[in-house]
Amino acid sequence: MAAEDSAILSASPETPFHNLDHYLAIPRTSGLALSPDGGRLVTTVATLNPKGTEYVTALWELDPEGRNQARRITRSAKGETGAVFAVNGDLYFMSTRPDPESPDADAVNALWMLPAGGGEARVALSRAGGISSVMAARDSDTLLLTATVLPGSTGEDDDEERRKSRKDNKINAILHTGYPVRYWDADLGPSQPRLFAVEPGEDKDPGRPATVDAAVPLNLRNLTPDAGGGLRDAEAVVSPDGKTVYSSFEKPLAKADSRSVLVAIDVATGTRTVLLDSEGMSYFPGPVSPDNRILVVLSESDTTPDAAPQVRLHLLDVGVRDTAVQAAGKGALVPLAHDWDRWPRPAAWLPDGSAVLVTADEDGAAPVFRIDVAGATGAVTRLTADAAAYTNVLVSPDGRSAYALRSSYEFPAEPVRIDLASGHVLRLPAPAERPAWSGSLERVEATASDGTRVPAYLALPEGAAAGNPAPLLLWIHGGPLGSWNAWTWRWNPWLLVARGYAVLLPDPALSTGYGQHHIQRGWGSWGQAPFTDLMTVTDSVVARPDIDGTRTAAMGGSFGGYMANWVAGHTDRFDAIVTHASLWALDQFGPTTDTAHYWLKEMTAEMALENSPHLHVEKINTPMLVIHGDKDYRVPIGEGLRLWYELLAGSQLAADDDGNTVHRFLYFPDENHWILQPRHARVWYGVVEHFLARHLLDQDLPVPPELGL
Repeated sequence: MAAEDSAILSASPETPFHNLDHYLAIPRTSGLALSPDGGRLVTTVATLNPKGTEYVTALWELDPEGRNQARRITRSAKGETGAVFAVNGDLYFMSTRPDPESPDADAVNALWMLPAGGGEARVALSRAGGISSVMAARDSDTLLLTATVLPGSTGEDDDEERRKSRKDNKINAILHTGYPVRYWDADLGPSQPRLFAVEPGEDKDPGRPATVDAAVPLNLRNLTPDAGGGLRDAEAVVSPDGKTVYSSFEKPLAKADSRSVLVAIDVATGTRTVLLDSEGMSYFPGPVSPDNRILVVLSESDTTPDAAPQVRLHLLDVGVRDTAVQAAGKGALVPLAHDWDRWPRPAAWLPDGSAVLVTADEDGAAPVFRIDVAGATGAVTRLTADAAAYTNVLVSPDGRSAYALRSSYEFPAEPVRIDLASGHVLRLPAPAERPAWSGSLERVEATASDGTRVPAYLALPEGAAAGNPAPLLLWIHGGPLGSWNAWTWRWNPWLLVARGYAVLLPDPALSTGYGQHHIQRGWGSWGQAPFTDLMTVTDSVVARPDIDGTRTAAMGGSFGGYMANWVAGHTDRFDAIVTHASLWALDQFGPTTDTAHYWLKEMTAEMALENSPHLHVEKINTPMLVIHGDKDYRVPIGEGLRLWYELLAGSQLAADDDGNTVHRFLYFPDENHWILQPRHARVWYGVVEHFLARHLLDQDLPVPPELGL
C-alpha cells in the first residue's frame, strides 16, 4: 500500500513501516547456538522468498567478539532451523531440503551436519516421520533427538511401513483414548513424540571403498518406547556429561486433567525415573550445573478459580544416586529466590557453578538477572539495565560474557554480548540493520482506583502536538499472563504510527512483570480490574494535548480480543473496535478450546458467565471488525462465528432490513491463532487500516486488492 494512500500522511521520510510490502520483507532473527569453545555463534534468519508467499530460514555465523560482519553459512529453498553444536564443533541442524546423494527420496525434516572444519553440509540422519528437535551434550559426544512414531510400531522399519500404509490408503482418522486431542493449530496423533539417542551404526556394505571423509552410518535407539503421550510438548535438557536427560512428562489425571511431573532418563539404559510428582504442581527442568549435580527446576502451581498460578525456582540435587530416594522425589529440592516477586525463566549456569542466569518480565522489559547459588543466598542482581527483552541467553566458557537476543519496541530481535561483570551490552554485527521508524516512544502510567500503578508504552507519530493531535489506538495484549515488553511482528505499532495514529500499549491487571498482586487483581474477574485499568490509562492519555480524544479505537487479539469484546459491551467511548481470535461466549469456549483442562480450573461456570462478553451484545453500539482463523484450536472458530452472528442479529448496530451492516468479518480458512502467511498478514493489516480510517477519519481507504472486492 503506497504512502500516498495513507489516512494521515507523515511529514517524515518513508520507512519500511509506510509500506506493508517493505515491512514484510524485513529479515527476522531467532535462536542462538554457541560452540563449546565459545569461538562460534550461530543464529537463524528468516527472509521473504522471491514470490512473497513464505519466509525461508538460513543459518548465519556471528563474530562473538563483535569485530567481523555476520556471514551466511547455509542456503536452500527449504531453509534450515534448530542449530546445535556438538562437542567436537560440528554444527547440526534440521532441514527438509533435498539430499544431493538421494535426490528422489521423500522430503522430510532430516538431521544435517556441517563439519567443524568447513565444507558442505550433508545429511547425517533421515527417517520417515522426520525429526522434531536435536540436543547435544556440552562435554560429551552424546547426541539426542526427538521424533514422532506411531505408538504401535515395533521399530523404525515398521514405523515407516505403517506410515506409508496410512498415506497410500488416504487414512487420516485418529482414535483417541485420552486428552487433549488438539494443540494450537495441530491435530494430535496418531503419532507420539519419543526421545532417541543417536549412535554410530554398522556400514551395510563394509566392502565398499570409502573416502577419508565418508560419513559414519548412524542409528537411532529409542529411549522412551513406552512414553505414550507423556513427552508431548515436553521441555527437556541434557546434562553436560550426556548421561541423563531431564524432562517434563505429562501425567494423565482423572476427569481429563493432567499435570507435568519431572523425570530423569538414563541415556545408557533408557530407564525413566520420576523425580518430582506433587499434587497441584507441575515441574519443568532448567539447566544442569557444570558438575552435573544440580538441576534448576521451575515449578508452576495449578490454577484455581480463586488463585493465580505461582511460578518459582528451585535447585534439585540430582547427584543423589540412590534411585529409591530419587523415585520418592526426596532429592534436595531447595527454594531459590522465593522472596523475589517475579516469574523467572532459567537460562544458564555460570561455568564455576556460583550463579544461574535467568530472564523475567520486569516493568515493561525482560532483563537478564543473576541469581547467586553459592552459599544458597539466592540474591538476585539485575545485569542488563536497558528497557529491552532478552531471550536465548548463553554463557561463554570463560564465564565473562553472555550472548542473547535482545528486542524492544524500538528494534526487533538482535544478537548481543553481555559483559557479566559490568552489565555492558554490545550489539554484535548482525545480518540486517535495525529498520528505521518515525515517531517517538514514551513510558506512561496512570493510577487505578485501588491505588495500583497502571503502566503503558505510548508510540506517537511524527508531528503529534497540541495543534495537531493524533487519533488513539488502544492495543490490548493477549495471554492474559504477559506484558507489552518486546518487539512483535504480529501487533507492530509502528505500522499504524506511520499512518498517523498514536498507539497505547498498556499492562493492566493480569500482566506479568509487576508482581503476583498485579496478576491476582484480575484473576477470575477479567471484566473487572483489567477493564477498569485499561479505561483509566486511556483516560489519562486522551487528556494529553497531543492526543485527539474524539477519535479513538480499541484493538486486541486472543485475551486482548476478549477484552475488546468486553469493552464493546461496556462503553461507547470508542469509534471502532478490532477483535482478533477472540473469546466471546465463555460457557461455549471452555469445553471446546484445546486446553479445556486448564481453562475449566480457572473459572467456575458462574464466574465464566459473569465475565462473558456475549451476554452484553445488545449494548454494543460500536462498529466492530471481527477477525478469526478456521485452524485456531486455542480459541475455536465457533467463537468468531457466534460473535459475528450475534453482532448482526442482536447488537444496536445489527444488520438492517436489507442485510447491510457496519460490522465486518475477516475470515482466514487456513490460518490459526496467528496469521502466519505473509500475504495474509498484508491483508490483515490492510483491512485493519481500511476499517480504522473509515470510522476514525471518515476516509475510505481501498481494501487490499487480494480480496478481489
